Amino acid sequence: MSAEAADREAATSSRPSTPPQTIWFEFLLDEGLLEKHLQKCYPDPSPIQLIIQFLEQASKPSVNEQNQVHPPSDNKRNRTLKLLALKVAAHLKWDLEVLEKSLSVPVLNMLLNELLCISKVPSGVKHVDLDLCSLPPTTTMAILVYNRWAVRTTVQSSFPVKQLKAGPPQLNIMSQMLQEKELTDNILKVLKEQAEDSILVLERALQLTTDLYVHTMKTLDQIVGESCLTNGDTESSTAGLQISMDEMHCQVCYDLGTVFFSQGSSSPPIYEKAKEHLFKTNELLSKIGAELVHCQIDQKRLDGYCQACAVLTDPCEVNELQLTTYGRVHHCIKSSNYQGLIEIFLNDNVTLSLLSHFRQSVLRDLFQMAHNGDKDVQEVCFKVCICNTIRDVLEQQMIGVTFHQLMLKPTKERIDFLLEACTRSLNLDQTSEEIKRHMATFLKNICQSLDDPQFVFMISSHELCTKLLTDEERKQILDQMRKRSPRAKLSAKPLTVFYDIPASASVSIGQLEHQLILTVDSGRIRQILIELHGMTSDRQFWTVSNKWEVPTVYGGVILGIKDNLTRDLVYILMAKGLHCIMIKDFAHARQLHSTCLELVTEFSPKLRQVMLNEMLLLDISAHKAGTESAGERPPADLVSRVRGYLEMRLPDIPLRQILTEECVASMLNWKENEYLSLQIPAPLIQNNPFVKLGQLLAATCKELPGPKESRRTAKDLWDVVVQIFCLSNQHKRINDGRISLIKYRESTLGIMRRSELVTFIKRLSDPLILTILISLFVKLHNIVRDDIVNDATAEYMSIWPTSVPNLQSVDVEAVAVTMKEIVTYSLSINSNNHYWLTTQADIYFATNQFSAALHFYIQAGAICSDFFNKCVPSDVYTDMVLKRMIKCCSMLNCHTQVAILCQFLKEVDYMTAFKALQEQNSHDAMDSYYDYIWDITILEYLTHIHHKRGETDKRQIAIKAIGQSELNSSNPEEVLQLAAQKRQKKFLQAMAKLYF
Repeated sequence: MSAEAADREAATSSRPSTPPQTIWFEFLLDEGLLEKHLQKCYPDPSPIQLIIQFLEQASKPSVNEQNQVHPPSDNKRNRTLKLLALKVAAHLKWDLEVLEKSLSVPVLNMLLNELLCISKVPSGVKHVDLDLCSLPPTTTMAILVYNRWAVRTTVQSSFPVKQLKAGPPQLNIMSQMLQEKELTDNILKVLKEQAEDSILVLERALQLTTDLYVHTMKTLDQIVGESCLTNGDTESSTAGLQISMDEMHCQVCYDLGTVFFSQGSSSPPIYEKAKEHLFKTNELLSKIGAELVHCQIDQKRLDGYCQACAVLTDPCEVNELQLTTYGRVHHCIKSSNYQGLIEIFLNDNVTLSLLSHFRQSVLRDLFQMAHNGDKDVQEVCFKVCICNTIRDVLEQQMIGVTFHQLMLKPTKERIDFLLEACTRSLNLDQTSEEIKRHMATFLKNICQSLDDPQFVFMISSHELCTKLLTDEERKQILDQMRKRSPRAKLSAKPLTVFYDIPASASVSIGQLEHQLILTVDSGRIRQILIELHGMTSDRQFWTVSNKWEVPTVYGGVILGIKDNLTRDLVYILMAKGLHCIMIKDFAHARQLHSTCLELVTEFSPKLRQVMLNEMLLLDISAHKAGTESAGERPPADLVSRVRGYLEMRLPDIPLRQILTEECVASMLNWKENEYLSLQIPAPLIQNNPFVKLGQLLAATCKELPGPKESRRTAKDLWDVVVQIFCLSNQHKRINDGRISLIKYRESTLGIMRRSELVTFIKRLSDPLILTILISLFVKLHNIVRDDIVNDATAEYMSIWPTSVPNLQSVDVEAVAVTMKEIVTYSLSINSNNHYWLTTQADIYFATNQFSAALHFYIQAGAICSDFFNKCVPSDVYTDMVLKRMIKCCSMLNCHTQVAILCQFLKEVDYMTAFKALQEQNSHDAMDSYYDYIWDITILEYLTHIHHKRGETDKRQIAIKAIGQSELNSSNPEEVLQLAAQKRQKKFLQAMAKLYF
């Protein structure tokens, strides 16, 4: 062998070889290998990789000889693999920061569920229903770890995630990724649904007063070797890694604070809760010190949260303000404490705790406030700008243009503040020579830029300048000041400023037009128009604002006025008056209309009648907005004027349709049914559709208490409404000669359009009129829908016909939409009408909106029974209503509620109740509702079914309910009824709290 070859071999043999990676199954063969492996400095595979490998192998489905795939079997191998994964997590001290960063949601969910299982957390019971104080410490800690992860994952999932750039598509990898994404989405959905429960669990954890223990590798080995005792209490329950009460509270407070902060964007008051928990975290961290065992909190992130909370909430204590300078700045701006803001900025020039760009953003906000007209902020802007400029000088940054612009108009107060700020910001004993020279240059440049010798002398003679500037520099400043002084006095006459230039005619007209737009005083409007017409005669000033609108029917009459000034005045007075009515400023509307009426009376009888009509509409609107809402009758004069308008015969007078609608609606609202049904002239009924509709409604109201033969008017009203909702058909010949049928959306044979009918109905407020209309549309909807199972109910259903002659021509969708709209409007007028509430519930029931239907069914019952303190009348909770409530609960998977409601029926529906109680996937309180059951047969069935399933705790609850003395079948009937009524009341009140 040559010398070179020998050297190469020696070098190769001396190079350390990479040890082979330990395979996952080796840990199954050697129990002690895992602990040795984890104690290495850089174990390969890493702890995170081991958790993934163990759980991946434990969750692999098995395949039999027939290639059939089965779920992973619960054998010793898989249980050992899950235990190994838990031991690795215990080695990491259950640090969620590490686990969340490296493990996917499905893997971490599987790991923590195994922790719950091995910690003997009772299965089938929600964590929120457990008493944490009575559980073993390790069990409680496992529940807290899981629920902490649940809320943290919920918060994390709300953050936007940057999508990774996709590589070349590979079908197997893409399929695997899609499966994992779907699984992750399903887990996140469950976690979000249970978020409120997890928050409650963590809040209750803050009430614990003892230390807790978290599993270590040794305690996990002990659990496997021990036999399980009652309630999961083993020798290892109080062993393991001890977590102090303060440390546990600290971590839980932090997690709760972060989740409340994430919820604050949709509900700002929640920021107060976030602030409380996050500030408490800071206090506990200070108390615990550096000896943290389990708690993992990013101090910088915590500080950021605290600063944000201080900004988003109002501080309530002085100590709170001292926690963050940012929060104090925002509080000063919110409370307009500008002196405090300036003090913070001056102090910050010494501490340098605030970021420069934050200080600049505060200055921009103050300038915006000053620009919007806040005069108090203008001087504050200058002082904050000086503070920021001095900060730039101290940090050797470039001085902004804003400071130089503000210094163009110096005052003695501004110069005094500048010198004070410089003095307070510069500690001459501790500041470096370089910064002192920058400050000296800054002051010298200011002196050179000022024209007033007085201000230059104030700065150059100040104590700070005498210390920073050399004698030569100060002498140079004074020489420059003397040289500029003569030039400053050459011109004795001051320069003309912008405001000394006389305003042109166009500027004056613009100012007057601006005033004309803003004012609502009729006298001022007249005066401005006279001035404007005196300046120019070729302008139409009624076009100044595009917001001035008068009804089209009046436009031709008003614009036909020959005198320009009168035309503008009438148009603007009417437009402004109508606008004031729209915004319910009736006082100004009356003044404007009165002035317009007085003006047009002099030259136009037609416009006089128009204004009288508009005054009537104004008085109706004012009464409607004021006394009518309180239930008061209108003045007799107003009723007489409305009658007069309806009977008016002036063919040349332009009339607005809204006037007729309001007059007819008002007469119905004022219960003037006698007049509308009998006294109104027949020609008016024939010519005006709204009068005809009002007459039919009034007559139907009058005849409601009468016998069947007096319901002719109800049929007339029915026919009119049905005709409005009919579709018209028209035949048309197409190119090949065949006849096609075209169906139009709306018939022209109705007395009015559907939109006009709905608009008219929304002017009504009389309960009886609205009840009749709801009844009519519900009956029509039931007929055209032809779905007897989902028929809606209402009052007075029997007065309407039971069929429609030409059923195919009725627009079913339009009827349904109108019915829903009328019921919703009626409930906005009176939300305590139980008939309307039941109808609304029926509508939701028919459209499969079961939660909303239950809400209205329960609300209807609550209103009739003083919130269920009395029995609900049997005509409200009929068997049909109760069966619909039962179906709603069943469709919502609230099966225990179904069983309880089955007792409310006249004959208890045991078949439905038993079938519901057999369901195990119930979304209600289940055994918590057993106290509301009074039927012994149902309770006995519950006892049997829980015994059959081995559910001992629930069986005991059912037995306890049976054993109540007041349910003894030997009791008198009165006692049994009282027991049933007591449970009905409590159950319905519980349902109301759930669905309201």
